[in-house]
Amino acid sequence: GKSKQFCSCQSVTMVKATKAKKGSVENVNAKIGLVMKSGKVTMGYKSVLKTLRQGKSKLVMLSANCPAIRKSEIEYYAMLAKCTVHHYAGSNIALGTACGKMFRCSALSVTDQGDSDILAAVE
Repeated sequence: GKSKQFCSCQSVTMVKATKAKKGSVENVNAKIGLVMKSGKVTMGYKSVLKTLRQGKSKLVMLSANCPAIRKSEIEYYAMLAKCTVHHYAGSNIALGTACGKMFRCSALSVTDQGDSDILAAVE
């Protein structure tokens, strides 16, 4: 009984690791949507830096096409604030769309995750 259970658990983790990138992006998108509804999020470079300085930020997401200097500055602030940085696979257009907005977004900061488990999911 126990060995069988262990085996199935192992196969699940294997599937999860080898899973296509698209599924994980969709998963993150769903979690972003839930955070936008139930939690607190600030969008944009300036407000992300603000939340990091105040120590309110729990998670920072950066789009794939965020400028390198901006990305490294946010990463530095996040390192000082001991905050997780998640590199979103899509562009700033895709990140804005994932947030349910009609505009682009290259950086967003989650200050309160609400009903979502996004903090555990992206680590």
